[in-house]
Amino acid sequence: MTQNIDRTRLMLMLNDLRLPAIKQNWPDFAERADKDGWPAARFLAALAEHEIAERDRRRLARHLAEAQLLPGKTLDSFDFDVVPMISKAHVMAIRAGDS
Repeated sequence: MTQNIDRTRLMLMLNDLRLPAIKQNWPDFAERADKDGWPAARFLAALAEHEIAERDRRRLARHLAEAQLLPGKTLDSFDFDVVPMISKAHVMAIRAGDS
């Protein structure tokens, strides 16, 4: 009975903290942590990493939806001659990870 109360309280707290990925996946992570004997820090780190990855995925999906890009559009098909104030070399350097 106490375990059910703790689970319910945890779900409410995770909801209040706006941690949807942790809320959804903590039982699976907890089961794996118990099975493999993870220390508490590793369990929390795994949950936090998953939450961060999910937030990144959702943010990227939201930005792509907001951008309303046409299917198939890529930097390779962008006509830099139409917008001369944008340097193709600079954009390609950013794309490659060079700042």
